[in-house]
Amino acid sequence: MITLGIKKLIEDNVLGFSTVNKSGKPHSVAVACCKVFGNKIIITNTHVRESLGNIKNNKNVSLVVWNKEWEESCIGFSFKGIAENHTSGKWFDFVKNMPDNKGYNVKSAIVIKVKKIKKLLS
Repeated sequence: MITLGIKKLIEDNVLGFSTVNKSGKPHSVAVACCKVFGNKIIITNTHVRESLGNIKNNKNVSLVVWNKEWEESCIGFSFKGIAENHTSGKWFDFVKNMPDNKGYNVKSAIVIKVKKIKKLLS
C-alpha cells in the first residue's frame, strides 16, 4: 500500500525507473513528474523512448526513490510493478492537463500498478 508519506516522497523527488530489454539487459532513466493514485504511479512521458520499447516486451518494471536529504537521514523505497503506456484516454488526458506539464510535449502516460514495496535501509 502506498501511504501518504510514500506518496509525498514519490511526488516530491526524482525517481529511478528501470525496464528490461528483449535480451534481459536492464535500462534505467530518471523520471521527475510522477503522481500517485491508490496503488498506481503515473509517470508523465516527455522523453522516454527506450523504456517504452522495453515495456512492450516486458511490462515488469522497477522504481526507486530517496528523500532529497538522504545524506542526513536516508529514507527510500523500491517498487516493483506492471507498466502500461497510454497515448490516449483518461491517464493521458490527466498528465497532459497537469499544470506541471504546461509547455512540455507530453507523449504518453506510463501507469504502473505497484505490486511490491520495499523500504530501503540506510
